[in-house]
Amino acid sequence: MPKGLTQENLGIPTIAIIGRVNVGKSTLFNKLIGETKAIVSTIGGTTRTTNEGLLHWRGRHIRVLDTGGLSFEEDTPFEEDILVQSEKAMKLADVILFITDGQVGVMPQERELAKRMRKISHKPVIFIANKVDNKRIEASLTEPDWYKLGLGEPFPISAASGRSIGDLLDKIFEVLGDEATDAEKFVEEDPGIRISLIGKPNVGKSSLFNRIIGEERVIVSDIAHTTREPHDTTLEYRYKQGEEEIMQKITFKDTAGIRRKSRVSGFLERMGIAKSITSIDDSDIILFVIDGSETISQQDMQLAGLIEKRSKSVIILVNKWDLTEDNTEQQQIKVKKMLYSYFPHLSFAQMLLVSGKTGQHVQKILPHIMHAWQARHTHIANRGLEKFLEQATKEHRPSRGKGTRHPKLLGMRQLRDNPPIFEVFVKHRTSLHRSYINYLENKLRDSFDFFATPIVIKLTKTKR
Repeated sequence: MPKGLTQENLGIPTIAIIGRVNVGKSTLFNKLIGETKAIVSTIGGTTRTTNEGLLHWRGRHIRVLDTGGLSFEEDTPFEEDILVQSEKAMKLADVILFITDGQVGVMPQERELAKRMRKISHKPVIFIANKVDNKRIEASLTEPDWYKLGLGEPFPISAASGRSIGDLLDKIFEVLGDEATDAEKFVEEDPGIRISLIGKPNVGKSSLFNRIIGEERVIVSDIAHTTREPHDTTLEYRYKQGEEEIMQKITFKDTAGIRRKSRVSGFLERMGIAKSITSIDDSDIILFVIDGSETISQQDMQLAGLIEKRSKSVIILVNKWDLTEDNTEQQQIKVKKMLYSYFPHLSFAQMLLVSGKTGQHVQKILPHIMHAWQARHTHIANRGLEKFLEQATKEHRPSRGKGTRHPKLLGMRQLRDNPPIFEVFVKHRTSLHRSYINYLENKLRDSFDFFATPIVIKLTKTKR
C-alpha cells in the first residue's frame, strides 16, 4: 500500500455473503444495508467485484461483503478472479452467510463451494435457503440433500420480500456473540473526501484504482465493461502539513465505463452507467481517466462536459503513458496543451501523465487530491474580496453586455465553499459581458489557490 495510506479500521465485525450464481446474494446484500448499492438481475455473474456496505440493526453495525456468484465452469468469464475475491472475503469475515436457492435445491456448485470453504476457513457459517416465499417451499427444506453439505439446518428467508430477514439478523448477532458488543461503540462518521474514477470503457480505471490503493481490489481485464457497478473502499491517509501530521479519510470509487447511449447494450450496462453518473454527483473530486495511447474521442469530450456541469474538482489522469515513445519534458508540455484544447470547460483541472500498469507518476495523485481538497475549501473574507474587486476593475474596466449602459460593479462576496461560489453585485439596469466574468474567474485563480477547483460566479443586480 502507498506510503501514508492504510485500510480504515472500523472496529466492527464483518460478514461475507457467498454462493453460486443467481441465488440472490446481491438482493440480500441490498436488503441488509438498506440501499440498492448492488445491481440485481437474473443474468448470471452480474456481480463480479466484491461489494461492501454497512448494516445497521438495533443500534449495532456490521460490515457486509457481497461476493460474485460462482459457477465452477471453465468457460465462465472472470471465474478465477471471482473465486479469489470470494476466498479473500471469507478470510476477512467473522461470520459467513452461505446462500442457496430454496426453490431449486442443492446444486453441485454448492457442494464444491462448501468443500473449498472448509479448506480456507474455520469460521461460523449460517446456511441460508433464499427465495423461500411460502410454507410449501419451506417444507421441502427437510429433504436429505440439504443436510449433505454438512452445514446444518438451512435458515429459510426471502430477500426479495423481506420474509424472515429480522430473524436472520437476530441469528447473525447471536452467532457473533461478544464481537457484536464492539459494534455498539461504533459511530458512523463522514466518509471524508469522496473520489470517483470516471472515464469511458477500457481506459484503465480499474488498474489505476488498484494501483492508487496499493491492492488488487477490483478485477482488471481488456474486456469492455468488466466493471459493472461502482466499487468503493475507504482508506486513511496520513500526511504532514508543516509540522502537523494529519489523518484524512478518503473514499475511492471505481466506476463502470460510460459510453454513448447508442452504443450501450443491455440492462446491466445501462444500470452500471446510471450508477457511474450518480457517483459523479456524490463525489467531491473526480479523477477523469483518459487513454493516452488513443486520440481524444467525442465520448471523452462529452464526459468532460458532464463533469464540468456538476462543479466538481477535477484531476485528469492520462493513463497508459508508459506506451509513449517520446517521454521528454517538451513532449509532455505539448501533449498537455493539446489535451486542454479538447476540454476547454476543464481548463481549471490539473493533469497527470500516469500508468496504471507500471505505476508511473501514480505517487503524485494523492498529494494532488489533498491540494485540490484544501483549495476546494478556500474561503476569502469580504475585505479581501473588496480589495480584489477594486484591483481587478482598475486593471480592466468592466465590459458591457446587452444594452447601452456601462456596467458598474458594486461589490463582491463569497457565498460558500466546497465548491467556491461568489456573488458579484451589478448596478441595476446594466449588464456584464460573459467575457468579464471569465476575466474575474481567471483573476481569482491568479490571486488565490483554487487548485483543480471550479469557481462559480453569480450576478445580482441592485439599485444601490
